[in-house]
Amino acid sequence: MMGFAPRIRAQEHSSDSLTHYIQVAIANNPGVKSQQFAYEAFLEKIPQAGAYPDPELSIEAYTMPMEIIGGRSFGTASIMQMFPWFGTRKAARTEAGHMANMQDRQYRETVDDLILQVSTQWYAMQQLKEQLRNNEENRKLLEQLEQLAIRKFSAPSGGTTPGSAPPARSEAAAAPVSALSPSAMGGMSMGSNTRAASVADPAMNMSSGPAMGGMSNGGQSGMSEVLRIQLELVAIENSIESLHSQIKAEKARFNTLLNRASGEEVQLGDEIHQVTFSADETAALSAIQIRNPMLGMITEEGLAYKAKAEMDRKMSYPMIGLGVAYMAVGKSSNTMFAMDGMNGRDMVMPMVTMSLPVFRKKYDAQQREGRLWWKSSEENFRNTFNRLKGDYYGFKSQLDDAGRMIRLYEKQTALAHTTYQLIIKEFVTGRSDLTNVIQVQRQLLDYQLKKAEAITNYNTMVASIRKLTATYEHILID
Repeated sequence: MMGFAPRIRAQEHSSDSLTHYIQVAIANNPGVKSQQFAYEAFLEKIPQAGAYPDPELSIEAYTMPMEIIGGRSFGTASIMQMFPWFGTRKAARTEAGHMANMQDRQYRETVDDLILQVSTQWYAMQQLKEQLRNNEENRKLLEQLEQLAIRKFSAPSGGTTPGSAPPARSEAAAAPVSALSPSAMGGMSMGSNTRAASVADPAMNMSSGPAMGGMSNGGQSGMSEVLRIQLELVAIENSIESLHSQIKAEKARFNTLLNRASGEEVQLGDEIHQVTFSADETAALSAIQIRNPMLGMITEEGLAYKAKAEMDRKMSYPMIGLGVAYMAVGKSSNTMFAMDGMNGRDMVMPMVTMSLPVFRKKYDAQQREGRLWWKSSEENFRNTFNRLKGDYYGFKSQLDDAGRMIRLYEKQTALAHTTYQLIIKEFVTGRSDLTNVIQVQRQLLDYQLKKAEAITNYNTMVASIRKLTATYEHILID
């Protein structure tokens, strides 16, 4: 963990930066804090593993003094310290150190998962915001188209000149067509007033003579075009409201990753951009093998088993104990036990003890167990590395597909925009009908939405590959 912290240190970033939110998440997320405390707890196991066994103190007191040669014994006190075989404590500390490193890799894996979740959620919110912007732009296009349709419906000749520009949206044009009346079209000619009145009042249309027949048919056609555009506007408005609701929900989910209040504001920037990324297969696979936390965790686990096997081998050797005993002796009045110069003198006795590991099957089985666990971790490393390589190839394929789709939708969007501009002119001059205009407008919106989705998929795959390779440069760059 101590080696990981400098990698996430970065200079100050703006509040709408993904880097900023990643740093906030790492600092606040409870899951990351839990793994950090677990790692610190494992570090405390290292001094425990390298400690000597506690010394043993033994005290004996006699209710009645015991006659011994040289006096009367009142009691005995002894202390003994056991020492494991040379190198046993070092092997135990090595095992505990690798177990702590294993937990550190688990911590890094948790951080990587959090970075991926924050990045994925961020890109999803940016996609929704981009879709919202595209829908709002298309609503403006439909409103302009509605103005043109009303102008055609209101004009005496049923159209405008080819070079005329779309009129500014007045209050009368912005209102529903059913609300249009002759008084609302005071600036129009008498013929256009009669046409609008015939559409608004069926009785007037029926009472008109043959000379009015062509005008009434044109007015009904123009009226249906306006209504069709308004139907499209209603659908767009519904999509916009739905996107606002989705963005609100996604921001709440995003704030839970940062351990913040669900209603706290999230700045997403102006528009979504494709992340700059270049992948070299050889370098990526090498980075996975060397830096991926899951593989690092398995490596540390294997080294811990190796150290444990060495410790078990040392434990199969005798343990040596050194101690001292003290006997309190009083003077004896019995001439048989009293000795000149020795009567009543306390005794100090050095002691040496040794364990005898004679039951070898237990120790041999422990060593075989350690070697088998070590081999198991080696095979687990290979299996996990192969799985991660498969994940990399899958992400790389999806990344390439997303890149191709982005380029495709960029071309289609440009072509659809040009087509829309041309077909609007044809619609104004009467050379194209509203169906073609709406169809092209729908295609334009569809390409814009799919482009945003493709960029989101691309950026998410980049984040997934960076998680596999454990490269954190992307959180050092705004």
